[in-house]
Amino acid sequence: MQDPQGYRLTTSSTEAARLYNLAQQSLLEYRLSTMATIKEVIAADPAFALGHCLRGYQFMMYGSFSVLKAARSALEAAEANAAGATSRERQHIAALRAWVEGRVGRAITLWEQLLADSPLDIVALRLHHFSCFWSGRQHSLRGGAAAVLEAWSEEVPGYGNVLGMLAFGHEECGQYREAERFGRMAVERNPNDLWAIHAVAHVLEMEDRQEEGIAWLARPADAWSDRNPFKGHLWWHLALFHLENGQYDQVLALYDRSVQNDGSTFYLDIQNAASLLARLDLRGVDVGTRWESLADFAEKSIGDHGLIFTDLHYMMALARQRRFGAAERLLESMEDYAMDETTDASSVIRRLGLPLCRGILAFEQGDYAAAADSFAPLHNDDGPIGASHAQRDIVDQYLIEASIRADRLGQARLLLAERVRLRPNNHAAAERHREVVRRIHEKA
Repeated sequence: MQDPQGYRLTTSSTEAARLYNLAQQSLLEYRLSTMATIKEVIAADPAFALGHCLRGYQFMMYGSFSVLKAARSALEAAEANAAGATSRERQHIAALRAWVEGRVGRAITLWEQLLADSPLDIVALRLHHFSCFWSGRQHSLRGGAAAVLEAWSEEVPGYGNVLGMLAFGHEECGQYREAERFGRMAVERNPNDLWAIHAVAHVLEMEDRQEEGIAWLARPADAWSDRNPFKGHLWWHLALFHLENGQYDQVLALYDRSVQNDGSTFYLDIQNAASLLARLDLRGVDVGTRWESLADFAEKSIGDHGLIFTDLHYMMALARQRRFGAAERLLESMEDYAMDETTDASSVIRRLGLPLCRGILAFEQGDYAAAADSFAPLHNDDGPIGASHAQRDIVDQYLIEASIRADRLGQARLLLAERVRLRPNNHAAAERHREVVRRIHEKA
């Protein structure tokens, strides 16, 4: 039995192999059916170690402590059936163990070692890419796909997905021309590759090409109805293009239609919703009661530090709703978790997570000087918190606003001048820069 790239699968079941290959493709395309298909794989061959491993991987991609027990169960089943597995399959299981134990850096190293011998292993490449993204390793995000591309060709299934990962890596490293070229190539080869669509959207966002971005993401509301919550992140990007155009009614309509988490517990839904509302708030747009349900969920989720970047968004909701007691409990929980030196996340929480969350809380409590003091040392140095430049930009927006409200106009001018220089088509930033310069001259 073989996967689509020709690697041996240790199963005697033709059906299990067929379903595994379907699950692999579903994972790459963010299909809602992915986990159900993985369960069918295991039902077809309960002794298929890589099937159990893929199940564990899928749980870990949920980015929540709530699924750790299930991920550990899948890991145990994979290890129990690994005796006859290939070296490649056993390396996957070792990577899953490292990931479950919170040693993300170790998992990334294991996937890199696996790709050295099996450069067409697209599951290893995708998980390497995913984990580099959430640990802020921009150069490795690009480097993984760049390193294996020479082994691929048009004839190998998944080639378009590799191009899409390379495109996003180039974008996060600021190489926008390469990113757009590879991203469009990827979408031409596989229009179902949401990650490649996403990579091009990022280029258009970073270059403030608002109208092109709106056209690129123009789809019927149900266009991605068969996809997992990642589809909401594409709608979030569309909302950002409308936001920069000052089309706030369209932004709120998109929020209500496609971005709001609607009770979802998926980390990306929370991030999308909270950061979009925060951006609107910082522009003085009335968002009504939309924060309330997010704050309810955030309060219930205190203690879930599956992704530290999500904690920032929990803090946004709690602080904005003035649930300051709950916000303090979140900080205490983060401090406790940061004491666990066995996980890679502990140092990230101490250096980035806690000061950023304290800055958000201070901002909403009206202590703008303290907020600026928390944010400023991390300006252009917050990559390890994970996510993209576009997502982390909300931190700079808080910093700029805190600086202005704290009457630190010189600092605000520098921040806005940098923003205008790097994004010359960002009209909102240019207007704010002119306003700050005018105020400085008036005070002189």
